[in-house]
Amino acid sequence: MTQTITVIRGDGIGPEIMDATLHVLDAMQLGLKYEYADAGLVALERHGELLPAATMDSIRHNRIALKSPLTTPVGEGFSSINVELRKRFDLYANVRPAKSFPNTKSRFPSGVDLITVRENTEGAYIGEGQSLSEDGETAMLTQKITRRGSERIVRYAFELARRTGRKKVTVVHKANILKSTSGLFLKTARAVAAEYPDIQCNEMIVDNCCMQLVMKPEQFDIIVTTNLFGDIISDLCAGLVGGLGLAPGANIGTDAAIFEAVHGSAPDIAGKGVANPCALLLGAAQMLDHLGLPEKATKLRVAIIATLEAKDSLTPDLGGEGNTMGFAKAIASRV
Repeated sequence: MTQTITVIRGDGIGPEIMDATLHVLDAMQLGLKYEYADAGLVALERHGELLPAATMDSIRHNRIALKSPLTTPVGEGFSSINVELRKRFDLYANVRPAKSFPNTKSRFPSGVDLITVRENTEGAYIGEGQSLSEDGETAMLTQKITRRGSERIVRYAFELARRTGRKKVTVVHKANILKSTSGLFLKTARAVAAEYPDIQCNEMIVDNCCMQLVMKPEQFDIIVTTNLFGDIISDLCAGLVGGLGLAPGANIGTDAAIFEAVHGSAPDIAGKGVANPCALLLGAAQMLDHLGLPEKATKLRVAIIATLEAKDSLTPDLGGEGNTMGFAKAIASRV
């Protein structure tokens, strides 16, 4: 296989964890080619803009990008580079797995294996219609939900369940209060669910869902929800299994897909060589699934787990004394 992917090395610890991730991918001899592109602070310094046209062209052409964390400067350009990328490429599905891993500082060292499927382009999170009154006393925000957006994200969740052999989809909402927006989402989700009789579907109000996740996370398989709820729930799920250092994310659209570590750029530890590359490596595993290489994706995940079990060269956040590249080399030796 020969596949060119756009590689965005990112800001802060981004270049370190990207180099580590590419080291492991190269060890797997996948035939991947890398086209490097800038975004974030690095792009601002080099090109005078956060998202250069060349970067957008690269993603558009290759249709696959692997991205390290980016920093959006306060008062510069977009409110969020990540949100802007989702808008530009209509990356409507944000897919965030959370799985228990051995030897992590987790409240659930076993038993958690779920996926949050979050609508990525609508709702309160995208910040449409923001305004502040002249006296500064009243702020307003428009929350927009469409039938089309709801249908395609719920359908994505059910298709994901079928494709991966998962048995249940939980539709998370707040339709008891937000009767128009969340109500439309729930009504649309029910109509889509009826087309998948082989997949169990249940509904849960978002506040109850958060409580149930903390008390009995094993009851969940796939969660599908709207943008803001999904952002909160997916981070909660990451907290169940050891934090954002083990949390990958995929942003999927019809014409492009971007795979990433969902944590921040951590400038406080940048350049120290102690950043944990697992989140980006797990994002790369999602990328391999997307490229039609599920066996390779599984092999990468198994190598990560084996390295954690062996406590081989683990970074300090995982309780070890290793460094970023040393950890990556330990994983690469197992692929």
